[in-house]
Amino acid sequence: MKKLKLNLLFYDYASFNILKLSTLKLGVFTLICFSSFNFSIAQDDSLVIENFKDRKVVFADLGYTTAPFFMRYPYTSELGKLSYKNNFRLFMGLGFAYKWFSMRIGFPVLKSFRSKEKFGETKQFNLGFDFSFQKMYFDFEFKSVLGYSIQDAYRWDSTYTEVNPNQNEASIGTLNFAVNAWYFKDKNFKMNALVGKRAHYVRRVHTWYVKGTVNVFGADNNGVPLIPQPLQNPANSKTLSSTLSSFDFGVIPGYAYVDRINNWQFSGWLGIGGVVQSKFYTVPDNPRGFLGLAPRYDIRLMGGYSRPEYFIFLLTDFDNKSIRFSDLIYRQYFYSIKIVGGYRFPERKKKFQRIINELCFNTFLVIESKL
Repeated sequence: MKKLKLNLLFYDYASFNILKLSTLKLGVFTLICFSSFNFSIAQDDSLVIENFKDRKVVFADLGYTTAPFFMRYPYTSELGKLSYKNNFRLFMGLGFAYKWFSMRIGFPVLKSFRSKEKFGETKQFNLGFDFSFQKMYFDFEFKSVLGYSIQDAYRWDSTYTEVNPNQNEASIGTLNFAVNAWYFKDKNFKMNALVGKRAHYVRRVHTWYVKGTVNVFGADNNGVPLIPQPLQNPANSKTLSSTLSSFDFGVIPGYAYVDRINNWQFSGWLGIGGVVQSKFYTVPDNPRGFLGLAPRYDIRLMGGYSRPEYFIFLLTDFDNKSIRFSDLIYRQYFYSIKIVGGYRFPERKKKFQRIINELCFNTFLVIESKL
């Protein structure tokens, strides 16, 4: 009888340890498999952004960039503003993105979008790059435009008519160099997900932001006054200037928003602030400078349709600059509109991931059979 009791006790003890060991194994492998599962479907930690950086992405875009400017002054009792517009090209781009790498090749589709008779010919050069770091987004850009058309010249010059209304000036050019940095209060507001190539948003995000900006910009006419001779005022040397330029820096606070509803994503931001400005105008070989303040606004709108397999977005970018010399005001606008669409190739399962998944599955079967 005692021997039977001892055998039963030993059997219970052995069964308990086997069960304990099996439970421990089950717990360890469950942890491994759970971690592996999380690794395989990893998205943004906050579950706000769905990330496709491990997918190969091909994309194409079509759009244009233009840079009109205006000069306000009481030229006559009926004329208070001159409008300068450039002829622009339609550009197409083809690109590829994978993980941290992104490449795009751009080329013109149309040599001149507008009529050459009314707007002349324009040479454009754009160079820029941007990147994100934690809560910040940085943007560097250089833009130059050569060749403008002064609109409605028939209003002050009888050699022009309503049929041939504009005065084309191939020597007038503008330049803009800018360094911008945005700090977004919410860490989930990321530029990579706004443009939709390698990520998109899952839910709404809105946040305050602060933009720091440094700019060098202006217009030049190669030693010839920017304002046509019939509208110049000899008593005001500013109307005889061949160059208007500025260096400024400042801070712009604003509000940013993004949301996604039924695969449709829309986003943008709006800010209003000011800059400290060092401004200059040049009358033949006689530059003059002043120090002052100038207002600035910061606006950008983006939106489109995105699924894990493909996306199409409309991207816009607006930039404004201004210089004021008492009653003479120079306003420069840079804006671009672009349609971007692409395809995201399915992600291949990594060999290591497949081995872990198979090991977990087989281990669960073995443990279950022992239990």
